[in-house]
Amino acid sequence: LTPGQRQAVKEIVEDICRPEPMHRLLQGDVGAGKTIVALLAAIVAMENGLQVAFMAPTEILAAQHYSNIARLLSQSRFRVDMLTGSTPGLHKHTVQSHLERGTTHLVVGTHALVQEKLAFHNLGLVVIDEQHRFGVAQRAALQAKGLRPDVLLMTATPIPRTLALTDYSELDVSKIPDLPPNRRPVHTWVKPDSRRDEVYALIREQLEQGRQAYIIYPLVEESEKVDLKSATEMADHLQAEIFPSYRVALLHGRMKQDAKDRVMHAFAQGQLHILVSTTVVEVGVDVANASLMVVEHAERFGLSQLHQLRGRIGRGSVASTCVLLYGE
Repeated sequence: LTPGQRQAVKEIVEDICRPEPMHRLLQGDVGAGKTIVALLAAIVAMENGLQVAFMAPTEILAAQHYSNIARLLSQSRFRVDMLTGSTPGLHKHTVQSHLERGTTHLVVGTHALVQEKLAFHNLGLVVIDEQHRFGVAQRAALQAKGLRPDVLLMTATPIPRTLALTDYSELDVSKIPDLPPNRRPVHTWVKPDSRRDEVYALIREQLEQGRQAYIIYPLVEESEKVDLKSATEMADHLQAEIFPSYRVALLHGRMKQDAKDRVMHAFAQGQLHILVSTTVVEVGVDVANASLMVVEHAERFGLSQLHQLRGRIGRGSVASTCVLLYGE
């Protein structure tokens, strides 16, 4: 662990041990290693006979957290389960009964964790990842599942309401100021659409070095059909005309979960070279070999979104570049 991570673990564990419920924000930049800090806190809770709920905003991110946590705890006596909206009915029922009996110690999931019929045996710690993506009521609903459980919120881009709560001492803050060793800062370029050819040349150069690239496309809800069509056309155009010798794939929120998983898995394994995606990759996706990101219509995104998106690259030891392409 980095010194920042150690300090954060110390603060969180001391807070968990107090008689009052913890209400703490873990703030660290994208890629600073917040998840492992939360997991160490979870182990302390589980060692004391309590259950832990770990809530993430998207199924892709929940699945990624689940596979990492299950791998890290595979040699332990703790049972880890996952619960999302697309968990099959029979399996969902099994997980629910394990949670009620207390035989599942840690559950990772999406909003599915705040359903009314889900009950815990003894919920002691609630971890909410990417806290800025959840509403107040959703967070409160999960807290209400336990007898005043400790709450740990995690984000790289806290929302103004969160900052106000820290001002009023409603929320304690732990910060991870340092990044893990070997991480290099990401270079960010802003270019007009008219200089697209330069960007394609840059992509080609990275792919020739064996790297991978993301191309992010905005989906704005009012015109979702139009936007989805243009994102799909974009992926086809890149595959057919610009990068015919490389493999290009498309990822968006309307795809079925198993199709999403297949695409993400293939990209993580290095079988795909370019991933054209909507903001479903905004949080938590971790592919160290991806060293380039191009954001189309960057003017349509908010600041925290651009910051989170850029955090998907620069996760390996090579220098990474983020290019923001803007229209008018």
